[in-house]
Order: sequence, then C-alpha cells, then structure tokens
Amino acid sequence: MNCYANGCSKDVLNLQGCHGLAYCKSVIFVTVAPFKYLIGRLIKMVMLQLSFTPFPELETERLLLRRMVLADAKDLFFLRSDKTVLEFLGKEPAKTIEEVESFINMINNNIDTNEAIQWAITFKENPAKLIGTICYWNIRKEHYRAETGYTLHPDHWNKGIMKEALKKVIDYGFSVMKLHSIDANINPGNKASEALLVSTGFVKEAHFKEDFFFRGKFSDTIIYSLLNNLTPNPLSGGEEA
Repeated sequence: MNCYANGCSKDVLNLQGCHGLAYCKSVIFVTVAPFKYLIGRLIKMVMLQLSFTPFPELETERLLLRRMVLADAKDLFFLRSDKTVLEFLGKEPAKTIEEVESFINMINNNIDTNEAIQWAITFKENPAKLIGTICYWNIRKEHYRAETGYTLHPDHWNKGIMKEALKKVIDYGFSVMKLHSIDANINPGNKASEALLVSTGFVKEAHFKEDFFFRGKFSDTIIYSLLNNLTPNPLSGGEEA
C-alpha cells in the first residue's frame, strides 16, 4: 500500500493502516485546494460585478437623481415619518432628525461598498430640494437580480414624476448594472404603486398570503418583476440568455 503524488491508495482513503497517513492527508489537501480556489474564482467571475464609484447621477427631462447628503435629512425625515407616505410601507415612522442622518450614512456606506444604491429625486431647477427617493437594494449578485423601492412627497403625486424616475433607474439597472431582473414588493392596497409598475412594464410574479406581520396584523405581499431579455448569459460567451 503506497501513497502517490496525485492522491492516496484505496487502503489509505479507507484509513486501513498507513504509517504515512499524515503525508497522505497533506497530499490530498495540496491536490484539492487548487480546485477549490479555481471554483471560487469561477463563481466570483460569474457573479454580478458592481461599482457605484463615481456615483452615477441620472438626468431626465425634469429630474436630477443624485446622491443623498446629510443636508437632505429634513426633507427625508418627512418622507420617513408622514403617515400618508408610510401607509403601505410597513415601517415605523422616524422619530428624530438624528435617526434619519444615521440612515443617510448607512445608505452612503452601502453605496461605497457596492451593496446597494439610492438616489435623491430632485427637480433640475432646484437640486438641493429632495422630493423623493428611489433605490436598488436586496441585490442578489449571483442571480443578477435586485429589488427597487421608491417614495415621493405627496405634493408631487399624480404628475408622472415617479414614472419618469423609475424608467431612468430601470435603464441604468439593465444597461449599466447588467441586471437580468428587477423586482418590487408591494402591499396589495397600494394601487398607485401597482399602476406605476404595470405602466413601466412590470408583470405580477407572485402573491403571498399573509406573509408580512406589522403592528399586530398579517398582510399580503405582491411581487412584480421586470426581465431584461437582452442580458448576456455570463457562461455563454456573450450570447443572449
């Protein structure tokens, strides 16, 4: 019974008495380790690669989507505490400006580490005034998929503003981030959000019954999604999926 450079004999693998067992274990480790490394590298190469540096400002006919700064805390506090805005979002209202400032810092850290991205929605003629937000988060890099979410000040509802912003963010997600799919999770009661998603090409993907618990009550969740049919398959050498 012998040990070989490319592994161990059957007896050794079955632990049937090899005085060189320690050597055999080291040979197995040395032999297998490079394959683990190559597999890890392959997985990383196939996964979605993101970079939000420099920050991608986006423009539409009326809007500038820019990075949030601490000076936005007052405007953002309204969006994160107003009962009308929060009606279907299932989150507790913000209580202090400091809480919102911490949120902005967290968002910018996620941007710097390429984990998520959020834009402040502003008018071109007044870019210092935040009127809404839109983001990609819950990014599943291995699946080329991200979730979008958005809020808008009620003074600007029903003016096509969020549709204008969402269309631009969808384009960025597909053409720059190279996402294959985008999803949005909404409360079934949020008819305005549902109409927005349908008008921008999203289709209903799932309806989960009473899967969300908030303030002592269970509620349903609807998932809408949008596919990028032109996403290259990362394993196909550039061919369309």
